[in-house]
Amino acid sequence: MIRVMRKNDAQSRSSTKEASHERIVGAAARAIRRSGYNGTGVADIMKEAGLTHGAFYAHFESREAMLAEAADRAGAESNSLAASVIAAVPADQALQALMQVYLSKEHLESIETGCPISALGSEMPRQSPEVRLAATRRIKEMIDLVARQLPDWGQPSAHERALVTVATMVGTLILARAVNDPTLSDALCNASLKSLALPATTPTD
Repeated sequence: MIRVMRKNDAQSRSSTKEASHERIVGAAARAIRRSGYNGTGVADIMKEAGLTHGAFYAHFESREAMLAEAADRAGAESNSLAASVIAAVPADQALQALMQVYLSKEHLESIETGCPISALGSEMPRQSPEVRLAATRRIKEMIDLVARQLPDWGQPSAHERALVTVATMVGTLILARAVNDPTLSDALCNASLKSLALPATTPTD
């Protein structure tokens, strides 16, 4: 009986710690997009997660370890959203739908929950190797997701087009957020959507 109670208590503590860890990483993933890596402090993250500052080292060895997990989580959330957009439309409309959502006004204004690449790209060269590794893995995942929507998926040409597409979407969003002219911001997004549009396919007999 005592052994069973101890086992249940251990499982309960483990479950509680996992839930706390999830809250910390979730809060950090939002914070890095909102305030940048350098603007994300441990004390603020722990407060947002509803935990004390002193509990931090029960979950992470260092601030960099937390930032790496946050970068991974932010990238995973963004790619999951992209996949859901793709799954909601016919295959031949998937890439266009994804580009329209990515370069939409809603995404432009949702920096805290949007794509971390466009929110943090300019800061990446100055981050630790573990943070850059986590972000790079998710960037590669995004490129692959785009490549799989192309008619020639599996060919070098599809990968190359995916590289250009992702680079253009990310760069456009960075510029559209940077300017204080809404008309210019809209024009940047619309011009990129027009440039990236896939050519119409001609039916064969």
